[in-house]
Amino acid sequence: MNNFLNAISNKSLKVVDDSIDIDFYIPISISAKNKELDFDTSSSKEWINYIDEYLCKNNSKVAFGGYLEVRNIYNRSTHFKEGPLTEKRNIHLGIDLWCPEKTPILAVLPGEIHSFKNNEGFGDYGPTIIIKHSINTVTFYTLYGHLSKKSIENIKVGDKVKEGQIIGELGNHTVNGDYAPHLHFQIIKDLEGNIGDYPGVASVKTINFYKENCPNPNLLLKLPNEI
Repeated sequence: MNNFLNAISNKSLKVVDDSIDIDFYIPISISAKNKELDFDTSSSKEWINYIDEYLCKNNSKVAFGGYLEVRNIYNRSTHFKEGPLTEKRNIHLGIDLWCPEKTPILAVLPGEIHSFKNNEGFGDYGPTIIIKHSINTVTFYTLYGHLSKKSIENIKVGDKVKEGQIIGELGNHTVNGDYAPHLHFQIIKDLEGNIGDYPGVASVKTINFYKENCPNPNLLLKLPNEI
């Protein structure tokens, strides 16, 4: 599957504002190893300040990264606890692209709307769209999380989308699970019956399955110097 995804395009495929040149993308780490994360990570305001300052000091417009990154940020929400006797989920399964609210979000490849949902709750995706792609007899899905409510108001299951088509916009902290604005972009081979939602964070005990079922999104995005 990895070779198939990588061979779809030899150029970078975009999922945020097509007018932003790749030269203005900068990798970022929000892993447990990042010593700069010394603020209150339960505060969306603190996250917004951190991301804004990071982009400014690097003369960039989009900060990206996070595939299989181990993060402490999820400690802030019970949404990432599998149960009272099981381990927490803290390994990120997608790539995050941090940029301002209302940034246009694009379909990475042609396909159709599989499902959409407002996954409400502290730490969750908020408004989310899943697109089904069928290329050369291979079917897979891409998930776009942390959108605005407006993004899911005038769409329906089965709507066709083109590569690069605007499918929505980024939401702010009041609707996106209380994060700084960003897109969670994830590739999924088997949705396992999920509708408008799919786990974006895994635990140590489940990571082998999810790593296989959710390939690295950078196989499509081809962003340079991914952390």
